[in-house]
Amino acid sequence: MSHQIRLEDDVYERLKATKRDDESFSDAVDRLIGGRSLRDVFDDNQVDEMRDAIEAAEQADRDEVREVAERFD
Repeated sequence: MSHQIRLEDDVYERLKATKRDDESFSDAVDRLIGGRSLRDVFDDNQVDEMRDAIEAAEQADRDEVREVAERFD
């Protein structure tokens, strides 16, 4: 079964430019939006825990960079 969708001209042109020669438009859209999100694999609590861990690691990196920069001031 297939469906028609409407795209603005600029969106169509971007999709056309992104589409590979051996792909249909459907294949290109599937490739571009395909894949699973973390929410498809993990429950909300696990996703929140991962997000918190990433944010904590990023903050630790910023703190370390600031400490190193202060040594050279």
